[in-house]
Amino acid sequence: MTPQTRARVLAVAQQYGYSTTGVRRGRPRTGTSRLFDLVLGRFHDPYADEVTAGAHLAAARHRFDLVLTAERDTPDDDWPLRIRARGSAGVVLGLILPTAAQLAVLRDAGIPLVLMDPRAEAGTSLTSVRTTDRAGAAAAAEHLLEAGAKQFVVVDAAPSYRFGRARVEGFEAAVRSRHPTAVIHRVRADWSSPGAWRASLPALREAAASAPIGVFAISDEMAIGVYRAAADLGMRVGQDVLVVGFDDVRGAKWVQPALTTVRQPIRDMAGAAIDELVAIAAGADPQPRIVELPTALVVRGSTGAPAASPEAVSRESPRDRPRRENA
Repeated sequence: MTPQTRARVLAVAQQYGYSTTGVRRGRPRTGTSRLFDLVLGRFHDPYADEVTAGAHLAAARHRFDLVLTAERDTPDDDWPLRIRARGSAGVVLGLILPTAAQLAVLRDAGIPLVLMDPRAEAGTSLTSVRTTDRAGAAAAAEHLLEAGAKQFVVVDAAPSYRFGRARVEGFEAAVRSRHPTAVIHRVRADWSSPGAWRASLPALREAAASAPIGVFAISDEMAIGVYRAAADLGMRVGQDVLVVGFDDVRGAKWVQPALTTVRQPIRDMAGAAIDELVAIAAGADPQPRIVELPTALVVRGSTGAPAASPEAVSRESPRDRPRRENA
């Protein structure tokens, strides 16, 4: 190729936004792509299903395609390089806090990033979408107090994440504000049902004389483990033990009795993260901010709701009246 021809080819490539170097050779630069990436640690659980559905619907509404990218369990995971190679227009990172090196790859490629429900505080340099974890947990505490709970068990989790800490703090603060001397047993599991079963057994046994016991698990999966612990001790969920979870995953309404829980709007959160990327792609000022979507308390049979009661709604504000969902 003559120097003159090469110059003309490079000029045309630049005009149409194509890169001629590195792993993005022959791919359009960010800004011309109609691809967004959704990065999660795993894609085979109810939470990931909701995130994927919400992100897909929002991306399609804006005429973007969505690529699912898995974070690999290795310290040198190369997901930013894979995204850069695709020429993605933006990234939603779910439940993951990127390393400085990973951020540098995206920043150097001009690829915007939005965090969804990050496990740790991201500082002020990144936009994040989350829910009102603390207020939702406070609503759970108020509901258990109104239901007549005498003692409380909080099923915390390890590893400890930002949203888990906010839920525990919100619940305990709400109980203490009403009953400063209330007994609160805090146990720690591993985010699993079996772990919560093992962790809650001793606490339920110790508090058995003070029924009804109010139990708040910081995830629905761990709340289900409390059901097993109560059954092992001959306690009845919804009568001797009042259980509230957090998330409102699909299976929450199908256990017996159906689980009272704090619903976080997972699909809407994923959609809001995509909306942030669309705004940046359209030229909006990408100033980092925190987007918070409200939770809603869904009252079902595990806290004694009648089987034929109406739907529940948010209990975050004293002005809100709960709707109740059929148990």
